[in-house]
Amino acid sequence: MKQREYTDIPKEKFEFYKRDDSIHDKEFDTKPIGYFRDAMGRFCRNKSSVVAAIIIFMVVLFAIFVPIFCENNYTAVPTDPMYLQYGKMLPKSTLFGWAGWDGCSKETVNKNDYYSRVAIGVETGMSPIVKVYREDYEDPTSTTKTTYFDIKTDSYLKNGMIYLTLTEAEYQAIQDWQDANGIQVIYPAVNTSSFMLESLKSNANVWYECTQKGAPKLDKDGNFVPMYKTTGNDGHYDSLRVPGDDGSYKYAVATGSSSAISYKVRVFTYTYFQFRYGFEPKFLFGTNNYGQDILTRLARAARFSILLALGVSAINMLIGAIYGAIEGYYGGAIDLIMERISDILNYVPFIVVSTLFQLHLSKKVGVVTALLFAFVLTGWLGMASRVRMQFYRYKNQEYILAARTLGASDARLMFRHIFPNALGTLITSCALMIPSVVYSESNLSYLGIINLDSATLSSIGSMLSAGQPMLASYPHMILFPALLISLMMISFNLFGNGLRDAFNPSLRGTED
Repeated sequence: MKQREYTDIPKEKFEFYKRDDSIHDKEFDTKPIGYFRDAMGRFCRNKSSVVAAIIIFMVVLFAIFVPIFCENNYTAVPTDPMYLQYGKMLPKSTLFGWAGWDGCSKETVNKNDYYSRVAIGVETGMSPIVKVYREDYEDPTSTTKTTYFDIKTDSYLKNGMIYLTLTEAEYQAIQDWQDANGIQVIYPAVNTSSFMLESLKSNANVWYECTQKGAPKLDKDGNFVPMYKTTGNDGHYDSLRVPGDDGSYKYAVATGSSSAISYKVRVFTYTYFQFRYGFEPKFLFGTNNYGQDILTRLARAARFSILLALGVSAINMLIGAIYGAIEGYYGGAIDLIMERISDILNYVPFIVVSTLFQLHLSKKVGVVTALLFAFVLTGWLGMASRVRMQFYRYKNQEYILAARTLGASDARLMFRHIFPNALGTLITSCALMIPSVVYSESNLSYLGIINLDSATLSSIGSMLSAGQPMLASYPHMILFPALLISLMMISFNLFGNGLRDAFNPSLRGTED
């Protein structure tokens, strides 16, 4: 019955198909996408990787331009006494001063220290005491009956005065600058002969009469009693005056011979800094123990870490690519021997290698070169392993066999036909190697195995090491380096992971 349905078909049901001889392929609506373009598209769709790339770009700009344009651009080991005077300065920003970024800290001081701070403000007109929270109280747990004050102190003013010995030319230069700018730097010399304590004689902030215990003597109105030298004008009198000066104070003590006169003077550190460097002291990230600008040193440290990581990645990529290509292409006994060599090198601890290189090689070629050798000695092994795997994957593909049949040489097969397929893996490996190098370099500096501190060089690890003992009192010395290296590590890892996913051949052409 079913068979009759197909046989008893009327002829009118049939119709000849009219064939069109001009048959054309239908043009695709979309353009072909290359491998790298497709990888870039998938990378851009990874939001975390894009953000990481932007952060890396900003860190690079920070490392390049801050040491160039920052006015607090000094990193050398300090010889100027001003460096030490401006050690441990707290971060200060005009823009964020309202949020506590004002260079001030809350302190508890005894009565003598409190009046010493007050005396700085009385003499200079710029008081380091910003606010008094609680005054003139005794600690109930103490048996010394000491009086304490809880105050907010400006770290840039609390140093007050220091003694300097100047040449005649230097002394005159300061006076000329004072006249031109109307800012007082040199203050009257103090007659210290009546001081009972030796420590007071070297303390430039003490310009008033003191008791035998070093406490200030106040008059009946509660004012300080000056101890300025009043031996008269010696011909080198400063043109500026402290408030109430009658013109009889002596501003310098001349010493030495007539041919080589030197002057011992009291200078206000804040205004002396203006005289020396041309701007008021203000450090966005504060200063370290030696008064060196943390912002500038951090930028130099980031620059060195990035350049070192890029150099190590480039060298390791070159060595690893060649080594892995030979392994993977030839295989057999060559691969076996080269793999055993890799295994031996892979089991050598990196910290041992870097330590030995620093002990024996750094004296001949320098610290940085020795460190570079340590990274390169075993750093290429991972790169070689990945390239080897890619060569094993592609060397027996049909297009490789076809090229070999057509007479292509081994070098052409390796680097023209197979190697491009491993390029994505190499780029990813280089990106992921950068944070590893940055971390290792910082770790070695932190442990003291390498010392990269110099006039033009710094290390995040050494900054962390120097700031660790100051964590409780001056957390900014370790906070900013820690934040920078954390930001770099996270950003580079996210960036590398994004590249890894973007260059994954199995994901080519896929959409989220």
